[in-house]
Amino acid sequence: MRTLIAAAALAALASPASATDLLVTNVHGIDVDRSGKIRHFSGLLIGGDGKVKRQLHGEMLKLADTDVVDGGGRTVMPGLIDAHGHIMGLGDVVLTLDLTGTTSIADLQARLKAYAAAHPDRPWIIGRGWNQESWNDKRFPTAADIDAVEIGRPVWLTRVDGHAAVANSAAMKRAQIGRSTKAPVGGEIIDGLFVDIAQGLVESHIPEPTPAMLDQMLSEAQKAMVSVGLVSAADMGTSAPAWQAMRRAGEAGTLKVRIFSYAGAPENWRAINHGKPTDWLYGQRLKLVGTKIYTDGALGSRGAWLKLPYHDRPDTRGLQFLKDDELLAQVREVSSGGGQLAAHAIGDAANAQIITAYEKIAAEFGPGRRPRIEHFQIVDPKDIPRLKPAGIIASMQPTHQTSDRLMAEARLGMERLPGAYAWQTVEKLGIPIAFGSDFPVESPNPFPGLMAAVSREDMKGDPKGGWIPSERVNLAQAIEGFTRGAAYAGFAEGQLGCLDAGCAADFIVVDRDPTKVDPQSLGATKVLETWIGGEKIYAAPLSPAAAPLPTLEPGPERGR
Repeated sequence: MRTLIAAAALAALASPASATDLLVTNVHGIDVDRSGKIRHFSGLLIGGDGKVKRQLHGEMLKLADTDVVDGGGRTVMPGLIDAHGHIMGLGDVVLTLDLTGTTSIADLQARLKAYAAAHPDRPWIIGRGWNQESWNDKRFPTAADIDAVEIGRPVWLTRVDGHAAVANSAAMKRAQIGRSTKAPVGGEIIDGLFVDIAQGLVESHIPEPTPAMLDQMLSEAQKAMVSVGLVSAADMGTSAPAWQAMRRAGEAGTLKVRIFSYAGAPENWRAINHGKPTDWLYGQRLKLVGTKIYTDGALGSRGAWLKLPYHDRPDTRGLQFLKDDELLAQVREVSSGGGQLAAHAIGDAANAQIITAYEKIAAEFGPGRRPRIEHFQIVDPKDIPRLKPAGIIASMQPTHQTSDRLMAEARLGMERLPGAYAWQTVEKLGIPIAFGSDFPVESPNPFPGLMAAVSREDMKGDPKGGWIPSERVNLAQAIEGFTRGAAYAGFAEGQLGCLDAGCAADFIVVDRDPTKVDPQSLGATKVLETWIGGEKIYAAPLSPAAAPLPTLEPGPERGR
């Protein structure tokens, strides 16, 4: 046997993988078994096809013609899967004005002014990430606020959740929007603020990213993902051009992460593959699974569709995007083509509507289609038990709860919080859960998500004891949501999200044992290495101040 990689060699990527078996030894391994319990292992034997042959539990193997990695006693766990992300949106952060963490409208204006000065050649100034709920006055920005900084070029700045954006006068003029322009059904226009469906009035005039820009966005997204231990993600809202960028990366051998693609709206579902799902492509790197549809907006912009009026704005119940017959038609179209539905639903009225549609589809096509509800955030408790009989998956994002709790209290009032972010209630009813982050709305880092799931606290430990602590899940349930549960949600159970024999050898090396730390320490976990298909894709720099993330170079994968 040949020892190829020393335990301390973290700074460089491994050599291109071959068809030789790989033995990973001397690790403190943890995963979740099929029964949902934490399991420990000491090593992995990985075949030349990039799949796990067996777990080791203290035994010593002596195998000829096998490469060996000495793990140095470090902690190894399955590579994590984000069940709801926006891959191109994550990569787009490097190409646009980042407004994440702005503290006020004045701070937003200062960032805009600096960005505009640094990029005089850009015909449009595009930005994302502001959140008025983090500002003292909680006031939404207006066109006048943006005009005070930039009046020459069109400006379009999207809220952190993507459900509202503010335009300056130049952008509205380019889109031929005036005082008499009416918002479409499912949207609002307020002083240059465009909510939900109304955003399309301006966005249709923004130049589309070029193929080269999309390629760069995908590359940057992959770097960000592997650096935090994500080996796979469900891309919620893939456009036809984004799908082509993913195909280009697959053909070039630079698509390293695994992508479950959900087309953005039925028109993209038709355009990408004529309304049919695909098989796995490029060695289980890319698969068109289904499509994403929208039933309402977001809570922060008061676009989430509620059964009762908003507590802090009694004149509205939010935005219903589709009538019942329109929603059912979309659901039936995708289902008839063999695709999986993933429906954005945040408000309790929106959740009730999509559950009803899914119940009808289950009766028509059978319960095995695994329709998904994305977010399943504010739900009438009486509607939750309806999910299991219809075979519905709850795709939920733990860090939304820690980010939104104060806003949820203001929007709903305390008496309407039962059924909000109700993870343990869903678990106890035997409803499948898939966890994710909704990046770039939240950080792609899954460890704060694991922390939030087990504690209902944020990184500061607030509120002490957790927000509605009865809805906490245990660590095994949290890890399962980011591994087996997320794989099941994409019809990949037994293939991904596990380290059983026959599963893809996707694993990460981390700097601490998640089973032995408090929640905030869990949230601060650092990823040292990320392996996908038995190939080391990422290794952390030796120093925090070292070079940026390595480029994902094309090269042969194990077993290809």
